[in-house]
This record gives sequence, structure tokens and C-alpha cells, in this order.
Amino acid sequence: MSDAAETLEELAAELGDGRMTSVKLVERSLERVARLDARLNSFVALDEEGASAAAKESDARRESGEAKSGLDGVPISIKDNVHVAGLPSTWGSRALASFKPARDELPVARLRGAGAIVLGKTNVPEFTLEGYTRNELFGVTRNPWNLDLTPGGSTGGGAASVAAGFVPAAIGTDGGGSIRRPACHTGLVGFKPSIGRWPRIDGFPAILTDFETVGTLTRTVADALLLDALMKGSDSRDRRSLSASAPPWPNKRLRILYVAQFGAAPVDPEVDAHVAAFAGRLAGEGHEVHKSGVFFDLDDAARIWHAGIAWLLRENPAYEDQAGVSVRAMAADGRKITGADYVGALERVSALRRLCAELFERVNLVLTPTAAALPWAAETPYPDRIADRPAGPRDHAIFTGWVNISGVPAISLPIGVSDSGLPIGAQLSAGFGGDDSLLAFARKISRVIPPPPLPRLEASP
Repeated sequence: MSDAAETLEELAAELGDGRMTSVKLVERSLERVARLDARLNSFVALDEEGASAAAKESDARRESGEAKSGLDGVPISIKDNVHVAGLPSTWGSRALASFKPARDELPVARLRGAGAIVLGKTNVPEFTLEGYTRNELFGVTRNPWNLDLTPGGSTGGGAASVAAGFVPAAIGTDGGGSIRRPACHTGLVGFKPSIGRWPRIDGFPAILTDFETVGTLTRTVADALLLDALMKGSDSRDRRSLSASAPPWPNKRLRILYVAQFGAAPVDPEVDAHVAAFAGRLAGEGHEVHKSGVFFDLDDAARIWHAGIAWLLRENPAYEDQAGVSVRAMAADGRKITGADYVGALERVSALRRLCAELFERVNLVLTPTAAALPWAAETPYPDRIADRPAGPRDHAIFTGWVNISGVPAISLPIGVSDSGLPIGAQLSAGFGGDDSLLAFARKISRVIPPPPLPRLEASP
């Protein structure tokens, strides 16, 4: 693999001791994107001039001993539904093709305040509402592990940008698994924090209510921790960020609930086998692993999402004429939802959150597969068969949505590779506010399960 595929931790060390300059690092990233991204379509906008200027400024700061943070000078990609001042924020829609926000969304502002460099924006499905990455403005994004297949969605462009070695990390959003599943499908670590841990202001309307958070795709858990340290912390303008973190887990022997299947929903047999082996590994490390069923009902999430897109199109009538077929269908379904239906769905969400709070009083972690299926054809919204059984639009994504509804933190870890050479991930979830304990445990366990190598994109046919 190219030497461009280094971790944040490694690059911070090289920048810190002078073995690497930010200018060289940005030039290397831009060269690699220019040479290889036509095959992937991960980036939809590059800020070559701005990134190069920021790199020179970063090197000057380091020379004078005034680096803003350890990540000063490192290039990162940003998902195309997170505002970066002066760059397009299209949300994957033709309706917003010419929109450029005047202000950074708060997570981007915090990154830039630490000296990190925005290389560019990455591709998404329209309004980030689907589990693959394609839109009518920029087309389809492909998986570096196999160019015929999807990296998942909706942070598919961000996942591809890291897996291809263009950048060491990507910032994305996760409203139903949109960071964790693409991480799973590309051999990366995907972290979704608790609601409010990373405050948000100056962004797009929250059509997914508070289900959606900003998070990271990285090669290692250590890198996720580096970014979390920069991004967490309250901001009075986002009241959700004022809640306190949970205390650390008092015991080293954790209680882990292992849920292999949600009801009768199908799971690919290789996914099932790898996650079962991971559960056994956790038990072998001395943890109490208990296998059980699940009580989650995810239908209310779809109602809220569809009502949200119906509201967005009502408030912006020009959007609908330029929206894709899938978005228009979701909006049509959302218009059928009454105010009473919506309030009822929110009340059931509150009830689920109470059940999850009670669950995490009994266990420290919930273990599931991250995705029920291996990656599928890049142009196809979802796999129509899983485990040789018919599958619907959300069956591949069934394990992630409850995390967003309940607001708890979760992380997807790469745990193996299928016989066909595709990565497989496992998801670990903790109680609300338990992000620090979750990340610490994930870092510890990832040391005995090293991540897979990045794909050799240059060698791909």
C-alpha cells in the first residue's frame, strides 16, 4: 500500500518531530486523489488552494513552536452534509448544487481551530437518507475493496476516502448507521457518539431530529480517540451538549449482551460466524458474554425520517422538482403521517430510551454485527437477498438504527474478512454518556484484533 495510508497517530508523530511537513502531506493526498479517485468517486469537491495555503500556515506554526494541536496540519475529509465555509454543501441534491455556506458547522470549526486541514467534501446519497452512496448530481461511489460494490451509506464517500488512503480520517454523520455501516464495509473504525457529546450549530435542518450525530471514520480506535478529544465538549448554543458524561465502568470484567439476530431478520452466515467468534474472543478475555434476543422496534424511526423530508420539501418547494425518485417517495409517505402519528412516534422513542437506560444498568455493552450483509452492487440501494432469503430496504441495516433512536454511543470495529475478501465489522454499544468507557474498551480489544490492511487500489483491475 502507498505510504499515504498512515494513521492520524503516525502522522501527528511525524509532523511533531519534523519527519513530515503539512505541505508534503497535503500534496501527497491531492496527488493520490487526482490519480485514483476517478475510479471511486469519493470526493465531490476539493479545496486544493485552501488546503495548500493552510498547510503552509501549519508548517510555519510548527517551526515557531506554536502548533495548535497534535493534529495541526493533517488533512481530513468532510461529508457533504456538514457545512464548510466557502465549499459546496449540496446534501447530495441537485436542488443545492450551487449552495456554499458562509460559516463552518461547529465540528468543522473545532477541527480548524486545532489546525486540521479540510481537503474536501465527500459524496452522499440525496439528503443522506439511504444506505448506499449515489445521487443524481455526482453519481455513484464505489468501494476500494471491490470497485463493483458499494461502500455503504450515507457516509460512503468518507469511508472510501479513508480506505483508499486519500486521507487518514473522515468526518461524517450517523442518523441510522451512516458512519458505522460504511466503516464496516470498508475495514475501518466508525464511531458514533452519544447525542450532544459533539455539539452542532450552523448546519442543515435536523430532519432526523436528534437521531443524527457527527462522528468519525478512521483506521484505528486510537485515531477515533484523537478526534473525539478535539470535538467533544459542551456549547451553550446546543442544549443537548450540556448533559453530563456517565461515570467510568468500575469493573474490569464487563457484562456484554450479545445479540446475533434481530427477530427473524436474515444475517449473512459469514457475518454471523465472524461476530460469534468475536463474542468468543471477548469471553476468552474474561468478560461475561450473554447471548439473548432483542426488544427494539424500529418502525418509528422511518416515520420520523419520512416526516422530516416531507417538512423539508414543504418548506423549500423548489427542492421537490429537482429531488430524486426515492426522496419524493419518502416525502409522499411522510405527508400521510398526521401530527398525532408523529407525537405518538416520539412518545414511543422516549419509551425506547427508557428501556435502553434500564438495559445498560444491567449490562456494560451490547454486541451485534454492524451490518447484516456484505457489500453489494454499487448502483443498487440495498441487497434484495441476505443469507439466501428475500431482504427488504432496511434489512442490511437492522443492527444500527436502535442506537440512533436511543441516543447511545456505538463503535464499529473491523474483525475479519470474508472468503470473498470483503471486510466484516462488529458493533459495540454502551449506555448514554458512556463514550469514554466505550472508546477505552474498544482501543484495548482492538490491540488483540488488529485491523485489516487497506485495499491495494493501484493493483485493482
